[in-house]
Amino acid sequence: MTAYRTTPGDADRVVDGPVPKHAQLREILRRAVERELPPGSPIPSERELATRYRVSRLTVRSAIGRLVDEGLLTRVRGKGTFTAAQRMELQLYLMSFTGDMRRRGLVPTTEVLHSGVENPPQQTVDALGLRAGEAAYRLVRLRLADGVPLAVERGWYHPGQVPGLLEADLTRSLYEQLARHYGIRFTHARQTVWAESADRDTARLLGIRAGDPLLVFHRVSGHRGRPVEDMTSWYRGDRYQVTTQLDPSPTEQGGIP
Repeated sequence: MTAYRTTPGDADRVVDGPVPKHAQLREILRRAVERELPPGSPIPSERELATRYRVSRLTVRSAIGRLVDEGLLTRVRGKGTFTAAQRMELQLYLMSFTGDMRRRGLVPTTEVLHSGVENPPQQTVDALGLRAGEAAYRLVRLRLADGVPLAVERGWYHPGQVPGLLEADLTRSLYEQLARHYGIRFTHARQTVWAESADRDTARLLGIRAGDPLLVFHRVSGHRGRPVEDMTSWYRGDRYQVTTQLDPSPTEQGGIP
């Protein structure tokens, strides 16, 4: 890591005082990330940082953990901690993952983790308008870009709308195949977004640590008034952000005070 100074200067020392040492170290590392290190650069190990700044490894771990939560650093299992790439903007319109990655100049790939015909939970029965006891297609896929795992998708599909779906090549864009084989192009969807911590299984799939932040999107999509897909997607919080345009409501003609 050649860009990182091997000897801390006067402004980069951790000292006893009213400011906690982990907070001091966090700001030192923040300055290094923002001024010296390009995206994808490794930072020294916890042991090296503890020795360099004469603090405990617990202090180092706390400082790094906060910067990971802020998205400035990212942990890669078995490799170390790196400066994070700039977060990608998650699109809040109906576009396939494959199309979105291609638009960004990245190479999308998909791993099918599970596919089958199963009895869905009641929430999905209601969302897809299924009959009581009617099975649906269940599909779990890992989505990658340039070989980096970005999202886990767990979805249900109405078998009456897309018969034989599981016989298709599910490693390719599902939206493209729905359009080609079924004439389905989603015309409407309802989406809910929330944040949560990665559980152990999802963290393993995404190459992150359990407890790391995720953005979760639950979407029910339909075609010509008929629901087809009930999908939940877990996106890495260190790789994505969401920006929305906020305008005054129609009743607030004078704007927001």
